[in-house]
Amino acid sequence: MPRKARIDAPGAIHHIIGRGIERRKIFKDDADRENFIGRLEGILVETSTPCYAWALMPNHFHLLLRTGKAPISTVMRRLLTGYATSFNRRHRRNGHLFQNRFKSILCQEDVYLKQLVGYLHLNPLRAGIVADLKALSTYPYSGHSALMGRQTKAFQHVDFVLRLFGDKISNARRNYRNYLEKNIGLERRPELVGGGLLRSNGGWGVIKAMSRARIHLKGDERILGESDFVEDVLANQKEQFERRYWLKARGYDIDHVVRKVSEICGIEADTIWKSGNQPVRVKARSLVCYWSVRELGLSGASVGRLLGLCQSAVSRAVARGEKLCDEMNLRLDG
Repeated sequence: MPRKARIDAPGAIHHIIGRGIERRKIFKDDADRENFIGRLEGILVETSTPCYAWALMPNHFHLLLRTGKAPISTVMRRLLTGYATSFNRRHRRNGHLFQNRFKSILCQEDVYLKQLVGYLHLNPLRAGIVADLKALSTYPYSGHSALMGRQTKAFQHVDFVLRLFGDKISNARRNYRNYLEKNIGLERRPELVGGGLLRSNGGWGVIKAMSRARIHLKGDERILGESDFVEDVLANQKEQFERRYWLKARGYDIDHVVRKVSEICGIEADTIWKSGNQPVRVKARSLVCYWSVRELGLSGASVGRLLGLCQSAVSRAVARGEKLCDEMNLRLDG
């Protein structure tokens, strides 16, 4: 069965899990962990991708991210490719480091954000890497220590998370710690990392009860949320897919986009394909990147190859193009 496409949208919350191939270690020592964190910080800051929770385990990692200027798939591809290359070179090995592609679960923010923050940050304790909450507060390889004020990470949005637990920092930290204490002894939450109806509706107990009541449930393995939330996400994805199909059926491709942008900006189409720092050319290329990636569904890598840009430059151009479309009220098919 073919893999389902990832679901993403600006501002969406994702629980991301990356595992080592054959459950092998992806972090052999602190140097590896620092390498990974350094790469993570650089990419998240560059792409304005907020991180609310994270934890590094010996053979896998967890991240809780909100989509920023670049799609989550672009962010993770840069992170994992760069880290795997560095890891292999440092440890003199070849081949794949990670198991298949990373798992990305789009999450319903108002229902699950606090639960996911707690779940992710308790992983080192539940795995026996640290002995207790006091030790977890000084463990440098999860976001818990930053929430407790023991370390600072430029990529971690501490204030946003603490506001979930209280208005004042001191009260919020106390409430957050109490929240973790209450959840240490609870059973594992398979719905937070599982699939389908189990994930989308909060566990087998809820599913069985609703089944007995003959209540129809909507579930999807890529989504963590209540049934209505799942239906809304899938409807939006279907609408986006149908629009891309509609555009493609009417001959919209990147060449068509370039011709339209040349008319809007009043420059020759050939000029747009060439790099340059003139304001009108930057504006034109930004619109091309935005419409090609967001409307046509082309990958940042493919657009970058055509325009002579790296993926990070394409991501920045997409953000500029989106802003221009909003300010000028532009539509690709308008």
